[in-house]
Amino acid sequence: MIVTANESALAQFEKLARLTDDELDLARAALLIAKGRDASVDVERYVSELEFLAATLGKRLAPDANASLRIGALNQFLFQEMGFGPNRQDYYDPRNSFLNEVIDRRKGIPITLSLVYMEIGRRIGLPLRGVSFPGHFLVKCRLNQGMVVLDPYAGGASPSMADLQKRLRDARGGEVSRAIVAGLLVAADKRDILARMLRNLKAIYMRKEMDETAMSVVEWLMVLNPEAPEEVRDRGLLFQRMECFRAALSDLERYLKLQPAADDVDDVYARVIELRQSAARLN
Repeated sequence: MIVTANESALAQFEKLARLTDDELDLARAALLIAKGRDASVDVERYVSELEFLAATLGKRLAPDANASLRIGALNQFLFQEMGFGPNRQDYYDPRNSFLNEVIDRRKGIPITLSLVYMEIGRRIGLPLRGVSFPGHFLVKCRLNQGMVVLDPYAGGASPSMADLQKRLRDARGGEVSRAIVAGLLVAADKRDILARMLRNLKAIYMRKEMDETAMSVVEWLMVLNPEAPEEVRDRGLLFQRMECFRAALSDLERYLKLQPAADDVDDVYARVIELRQSAARLN
């Protein structure tokens, strides 16, 4: 990717988002999200840090070490020696969603710890893929004897099928058969991973009523998918909270066209009626 010195982080992110999944550099894209918040973030420095960690671990591995041995070494190195782990004390701290902060502080949430895990694992020869499991991001790896699911938020432990069924029941309720769980263990592409990181941030900022900051996150999400109905809706809700009534009305009407059978249609339609009245008073 060719960038110029004066390109914004968002412009660089948009260039990356146009690449194929194989071409897209996940670590750089995640670091650009952090740079969008803090322009002083040195993307290349943190990429180099990931490469240094991987090189340090790689020197310890025998060339013929199989995937199981490499996973064990990665878990020991990353979680025991380097001290990466979950931030259970302040799970909703926005810093847990910025890759530079996770590298510096050695603390994160499932998706950012998984990202570090995948980036270092990839560099030591592990074919790791992210899994957008409901409620808790996971990683999977193909071994000679089959697929193993790994949880970087739990030190790289491998949850059992019963564990996954319980997690799904806690997250969504309803039927949680083995077949349903297996169907949710598909690999996430890199855009999916970036979108999930951004949605985490958006939810945090909306919960804190940091509307302008949440709006900036929506802008990044819409780079990944300009027609995503949920982002159109949330931008409309944010416009409404910011008393930008015409913009809110436009987005919420668009959402109703995109998702006419959504569960929240009645609520959104009520808002549209209210916004039409508010917009009319501005004329």
